[in-house]
Amino acid sequence: MSACELYSQFTRVWIPDPDEVWRSAEIVKDYKEGEKVLHLKFEDETIQEYPVDLKTNQLPFLRNPDILVGENDLTALSYLHEPAVLHNLKVRFLESNHIYTYCGIVLVAINPYEQLPIYGQDVIYAYSGQNMGDIDPHIFAVAEEAYKQMARDEKNQSIIVSGESGAGKTVSAKYAMRYFATVGGSASETNIEEKVLASSPIMEAIGNAKTTRNDNSSRFGKYIQIGFDKRHHIIGANMRTYLLEKSRVVFQADEERNYHIFYQLCAAASLPEFKELALTCAEDFFYVSQGRDTSIEGVDDAEDFEKTRQAFTLLGVRESHQISIFKIIASILHLGNVEIQAERDGDSCSISSQDEHLMNFCRLLGVEHSQMEHWLCHRKLVTTSETYVKTMSLQQVVNARNALAKHIYAQLFNWIVGHVNKALHTALKQHSFIGVLDIYGFETFEVNSFEQFCINYANEKLQQQFNWHVFKLEQEEYMKEQIPWTLIDFYDNQPCIDLIEAKLGILDLLDEECKVPKGTDQNWSQKLYDRHSSSQHFQKPRMSNMSFIVLHFADKVEYHSDGFLEKNRDTVYEEQINILKASKFSLVADLFQDEKDTVPATSSGKGASSKVSVRSARPPMKVANKEHKKTVGHQFRTSLTLLMETLNATTPHYVRCIKPNDEKLPFHFDPKRAVQQLRACGVLETIRISAAGYPSRWTYHDFFNRYRVLIKKRELSNTDKKAICKNVLESLIKDPDAFQFGRTKIFFRAGQVAYLEKLRADKVRAATIMIQKTVRGWLQKVKYRRLRGVTLTLQRYTRGYLARRLAEHLRKTKAAIVIQKQYRMQRVRQAYKRIYRATVTIQAFTRGMFVRRAYHQILLEHKATRIQTHARGWMARRRFLQFRRAAIVIQCAFRRLKARQELKALKIEARSAQHLKRLNVGMENKVVQLQRKIDDQNKEFRSLTEQLSTVTSAHNMEVEKLKKELIKYQQSQGGDDSHRLSLQEEIESLRAELQKAHSEKKILQDIHTQEKDELTKRVLDLEQENAFLKDEKEMLNNQILCQSKDELAQNSVKETLLMKKELEEERSRYQNLVKEYSRLEQSYDNLHDEMTIIRQSPGHRRNPSNQSSLESDSNYPSVSTSEIGDTEDAIQQVEEMGLEKAAMDMSVFLKLQKRVRELEQERKKLQTQLEKKEQQENKKVQVVETKNGIDSDQDADLAYNSLKRQELESENKKLKNELNELRKAVADQAMQNNSTHEVQDSYALLLNQLKSANEELEVRKEEVLILRTQIVSADQRKHTGRNMEPNINARTSWPNSEKHVDQEDAIEAYHGVCQTNRLLEAQLQAQSREHEEEMESLKSQIETLKEEMDKQQQTFCQTLLLSPEAQVEFGVQQEISRLTNENLDLKELVEKLEKNEKKLKKQLKIYMKKVQDLEAAQALAQSERRRNELTRQVTVQRKEKDFQGMLEYYKEDEPLLIRNLVTDLKPQTLSGTVPCLPAYILYMCLRHADYINDDIKVHSLLTSTINGIKKVLKKHNEDFEMTSFWLSNTCRLLHCLKQYSGDEGFMTQNTPKQNEHCLKNFDLTEYRQVLSDLSIQIYQQLIKIAEGMLQPMIVSAMLENESIQGLSGVKSTGYRKRSSSMVDGDNSYSLDSIIRQMNSFHSVMCDQGLDPEIIQQVFKQLFYMINAVALNNLLLRKDVCSWSTGMQLRYNISQLEEWLRGKNLHQSGAAETMEPLIHAAQLLQLKKKTPEDAEAICTLCTSLSTQQIVKILNLYTPVNEFEERVTVAFIRTIQAQLQDRNDPQQLLLDFKHMFPVLFPFNPSSLTMDSIHIPAVLNLEFLNEV
Repeated sequence: MSACELYSQFTRVWIPDPDEVWRSAEIVKDYKEGEKVLHLKFEDETIQEYPVDLKTNQLPFLRNPDILVGENDLTALSYLHEPAVLHNLKVRFLESNHIYTYCGIVLVAINPYEQLPIYGQDVIYAYSGQNMGDIDPHIFAVAEEAYKQMARDEKNQSIIVSGESGAGKTVSAKYAMRYFATVGGSASETNIEEKVLASSPIMEAIGNAKTTRNDNSSRFGKYIQIGFDKRHHIIGANMRTYLLEKSRVVFQADEERNYHIFYQLCAAASLPEFKELALTCAEDFFYVSQGRDTSIEGVDDAEDFEKTRQAFTLLGVRESHQISIFKIIASILHLGNVEIQAERDGDSCSISSQDEHLMNFCRLLGVEHSQMEHWLCHRKLVTTSETYVKTMSLQQVVNARNALAKHIYAQLFNWIVGHVNKALHTALKQHSFIGVLDIYGFETFEVNSFEQFCINYANEKLQQQFNWHVFKLEQEEYMKEQIPWTLIDFYDNQPCIDLIEAKLGILDLLDEECKVPKGTDQNWSQKLYDRHSSSQHFQKPRMSNMSFIVLHFADKVEYHSDGFLEKNRDTVYEEQINILKASKFSLVADLFQDEKDTVPATSSGKGASSKVSVRSARPPMKVANKEHKKTVGHQFRTSLTLLMETLNATTPHYVRCIKPNDEKLPFHFDPKRAVQQLRACGVLETIRISAAGYPSRWTYHDFFNRYRVLIKKRELSNTDKKAICKNVLESLIKDPDAFQFGRTKIFFRAGQVAYLEKLRADKVRAATIMIQKTVRGWLQKVKYRRLRGVTLTLQRYTRGYLARRLAEHLRKTKAAIVIQKQYRMQRVRQAYKRIYRATVTIQAFTRGMFVRRAYHQILLEHKATRIQTHARGWMARRRFLQFRRAAIVIQCAFRRLKARQELKALKIEARSAQHLKRLNVGMENKVVQLQRKIDDQNKEFRSLTEQLSTVTSAHNMEVEKLKKELIKYQQSQGGDDSHRLSLQEEIESLRAELQKAHSEKKILQDIHTQEKDELTKRVLDLEQENAFLKDEKEMLNNQILCQSKDELAQNSVKETLLMKKELEEERSRYQNLVKEYSRLEQSYDNLHDEMTIIRQSPGHRRNPSNQSSLESDSNYPSVSTSEIGDTEDAIQQVEEMGLEKAAMDMSVFLKLQKRVRELEQERKKLQTQLEKKEQQENKKVQVVETKNGIDSDQDADLAYNSLKRQELESENKKLKNELNELRKAVADQAMQNNSTHEVQDSYALLLNQLKSANEELEVRKEEVLILRTQIVSADQRKHTGRNMEPNINARTSWPNSEKHVDQEDAIEAYHGVCQTNRLLEAQLQAQSREHEEEMESLKSQIETLKEEMDKQQQTFCQTLLLSPEAQVEFGVQQEISRLTNENLDLKELVEKLEKNEKKLKKQLKIYMKKVQDLEAAQALAQSERRRNELTRQVTVQRKEKDFQGMLEYYKEDEPLLIRNLVTDLKPQTLSGTVPCLPAYILYMCLRHADYINDDIKVHSLLTSTINGIKKVLKKHNEDFEMTSFWLSNTCRLLHCLKQYSGDEGFMTQNTPKQNEHCLKNFDLTEYRQVLSDLSIQIYQQLIKIAEGMLQPMIVSAMLENESIQGLSGVKSTGYRKRSSSMVDGDNSYSLDSIIRQMNSFHSVMCDQGLDPEIIQQVFKQLFYMINAVALNNLLLRKDVCSWSTGMQLRYNISQLEEWLRGKNLHQSGAAETMEPLIHAAQLLQLKKKTPEDAEAICTLCTSLSTQQIVKILNLYTPVNEFEERVTVAFIRTIQAQLQDRNDPQQLLLDFKHMFPVLFPFNPSSLTMDSIHIPAVLNLEFLNEV
């Protein structure tokens, strides 16, 4: 990419600024190659032309996109340079209040100068186990990374904390050690982690002081090694110290203080035990008052002194030693106040013998006053010949006094460090360690002396090691990803180090000058100039001959050589030391003894190659001989070399502390000071090394998800995301060197990600503009349509109004015209009517006259016509009669002629023979037919006659009956006629009266309605007034009542809440005590186990076992079926007896048991087949039955099957009887033999097991036989239903009708049958594909059915040609053949079963013979006592019918009972039985002990049970199922003790039968309390196990997994995984994983009968843990605080709530525990701009504290650049509105908090006598009572 592309309009750049270091500006005009200026606009809208150097073509630094600002890791920035780093740190520190930021492997920590709530135990647990980079940067994350790498790689680790004074190094190191102490813990009860933490206040007191830059500045360097064992528990620690600032003891600058211990001791001087120290306030002592300010704001020295003393005590420093230490410190204060008086000559001085401070000094140190007084003012000079005593001047005496004070304090400091190391030392072998180096950072002041030189020398060495480590990590990353790499040029400060430490270097010349008798600082400086003037890292100042300049890696520092020699020599006069050696106090004398051999505090490790032996913190100091004493510089160089060796042998982790300002203002950022420290601490060097390679790194998956918008649609068809990413990058970035493809990641040069972000933003912006354009167009259209609709509505209403007004005018005009017309019409009409009536009257009379005239005329004409008619008719009739008579005469004559002619012809024909023959043809047949017809008619006549007679008789009877009824009715009717007439008259009169009443009623109703309306109106008015008055009255009353009730309600609510809270706290406190008791008990058990192991001699010992090898074969451990288990018990007891002959009989049991299992499997298989076939055939059978009725053949078949089953049952019963007789015979023979009890006992056991096995076998045989017969019958029904349906129809229909069946109908029926068969075949084929096993078993049946179907089709076609009678006969024959075939099949089955029975009988006979032999062999080995017990057992067995719910056992069987029922019991063994069966059995045993009044037995049983349960839980402390099982049983046993205690409060729900099972003699209240405590312990263990299984899933499932696909986008963070402790592999979980796990928990607890209330409490606790872990992670992770995460959270929480409702757990309160997480999700989704939004947030997020709300708002990170960050002003508004809240100061939720559990009383409905003990429990020794 060219500069023209990068430096275009709207691009933002960084410009150097003298005040702000760097200033942001925006390019307002595209830059072109060759231009001399850049046109810029700053944020304050000022315009500037920035000059560009054309020679170097150095353009300004580009600014990262806003979406990258505020990143957790500086190396994730696309543009890596100084302004980007500074701006990112500033934004995180000021806007988000984040003090920690990653810079590759470095953690940058900015001192906030304010206490932050981010270091509590909850935060430690939140970071524990997390990968570095998954959660926000923190010192705990670095500590966790070091701890994990130590545990995984088995390599020592180091945490190097550096920075300026006041940057927070000491605090960071202290928090790192606190993390290790909390996470690692101690392996034993030595509490070593507490001792490690206790060393901090001691070292702060004696080694820290207030400076101008820091109130608690460490004035020495220290390296603390924390040792761990193989299990990674803390076992010890060791401390090394470097270069204590001794000059501070005698001198402090303004506004500074001496070491804290001096002021703490002065603050506690008034205590009685410190009276002898003769101390007063700090202002009275010279050594601690030179800085003028002896106090620190917010620090209580007296309180800190008490903490220091407690730390001494914890570390094992005796009280006497503590007093001695304080005496030495007080003596230093008194020494500083000794008054030295100069003599007149000026060459000598003296001290008053009455000097109070000198006397106190000598008294406190136990030295001679006169000697100390003398040698403070004199010195001894030793020559070769003699010794001189010389006086000293005042200045020399003061210097000697100060040197003595510094030496005393230094020796005391070393002694305390040695004693701390001794207290932290352990005798155990150290496996690995983690070192924490708290060392001074690079320092440069106006006047720099020997201390600054040593400090900067140490930082040069550390910086070199840091550079090499960073380079090595980069190289390893490239090699791991198989990226071609070249050597990166980085700053190597070896020349500067050689200048200091090489031969004839600065330190070497300094030591050489110290050996010269007359050596001076000026001579040393001159030697430096002469030797190193040519070095590039050494310079001589122009204006000074007593200074020199060293060019360090961070800055150029000028050192003043004044005092270098004196500080390097560290001279103390030998005479003064000898006086202190002679002290009468042993501690003082020991401080100054010669240390020739120093014993190391700890030395452990695997080997020299990987472990560095820990040496003495301080090299040995010899003050007796100055010539052989090592200089301070030499000692420092030696200790620094040892430190570097240690660090190089470990894996380092870096923490760089930054001081944001020099005024110690909270959250105030000074860019100049920050940049200076960033340059000095190596952060920018890390950035430079990263930027030189490929700093931005993306995985292929994340790159694809982020930049898929840049991928073309046709390229997305490729499934290989790696190939897609390669193609896209090659098309977008033309420079091949700008990126590299690794094995799992894509590596980018600096700036390439920003370029891709720009392309993505342009693409998204274009898409956004298109969407906005479309949406805005749509909105405008909607707005236009709305306006148009409104306009049309207004127009419509206006036009309607005008139209209505015009219509009203027209209507009125028309009405007026109509009125006029009607009036005029009425007048004309009336006149017209008068004329009309007159005219009509005249016309009527006139017309009447004319009509009457016409009528008379017509009447006359009619009469004449009638006369003419009659006359003409008479004449016509007479003429017709004459004609008819003539025609008849003619016809008679003609017919007579024709008849005569025909008669003549017939006579001639009758005489011929042919005529006779024709007459006789068919006469016989006709006669026969007529005879038959006559017979049929006779039959019909007779039948009709009979019918007629019956009908006639019935008719006559009916007629007679009707006649009688008619007579009765007539008789009654005659008397009622008169009555009816009278009634009719009355009805008429009543009707008249009714009409009259109706008319009167109508009149009254009208009057009533009028009056009612008036009254109603008045009543309504009155009611309204009354209601108004009532409302006013009620309102006033309510106001009065509310005022009084609110106060009462508030008081009552407060009291209730307080009481509930106190109750919960008390319950929680009690359960915590129970938990602590269990922990102590656990530790006691561990110690006891260890003691037993130590006492016992080594050797292999085998525990006795009574478990059967066939236990796993038992599939029926239920209440009702236990025969197989009994068989196993018998085998087990035979094995325990150790009988050799019994081994020979095992084959019989094995065969029997195997046969039973095979039969059971076959029965199940046949049962499933039968069910499937019945389901298939039910529908078809129903259709056949509805059409044709119930088939009689099927009934016959079923009857036959039932008869066959009865026969088989009778045969089986006969076999059983024979077997019983055989047993009796064997038993009688055994009793006749004088066999002992043990043989008989074993015989009885074996016999019972054999009996049960045989019975089980017989049952299985019967079931198999029944199922087979049912399957055969089902097959026949199927065959009949499918193929014989037409035949059945024929048989049922043809005998009842004589209609002939058409051949075409028969063919159609045949085709229908064929189609039905094909459908059935298709169904069978589909089922065969789904069930392969069933297909194999049904193939043969299908073939037979096909053959039969073909036969039936053929027979069906044949039957169509037969007569109805023949068809019936043929059907009967077919049915007979079918039944015959079935009989043959059943006979074959019977024969097979008989063979099996014979075989089993033979085996039983062999077995019985062996049993008899066994009895005979063991007859003489038994005692009389066992015979009595046998007799007693037999009597118990006789009383089984009267079982009273008690179980008896012998005292010696109690361990066996506990072992079988508690310690060795597995929950799977009792699956399918009564829930909580062990609890019921234990109570029944306990009840018997109560019944016989045996208190010892009761106590022993309960104690053994409780101990056994504890042992089981200890062994299975990670097994949820086992823990849940014993929680349910413990609670059930507790409920039983309550339910049957006899207490009426627990017996309210008992039945009378249950009341009989109550305890009679003992009150077990105390044991109920013990069981309750045990239940609490088990519940807590259950929660712990469940939380341990759920916790790894929560963060991934709730926050990271994409529940709603495509919602969340990948943020362009570079995704550079910093954690080297991360393991490969995908450990992500989805919400379904959590739901599946909780389903598992729920099913286990429900199956084991745990009380529903406890299940609800369990899930309430688990949901709280899910809420706490998810919310804590949300509060510590910036990458998940986005809108999309809020949506995912809402969805996930809704799914969990739906699960609760599905499991009926919504009343448990679990959903309420999720409210903080719900509010956090809503907070992420709410708008965050206006004050109204702030108010809505404050109103909604009531479950979140102010601190949590502010934290989430600070962490809120937009996923896309179009989203906006939360402004600081908005966050301030939120804080202002929430300032009145009384929220806790804790940021994170305590996910280990446990709600107090309640165990409600839940009585059982079972009675004890109804409980059956399965044989699988091996409790045969229990006798039912």
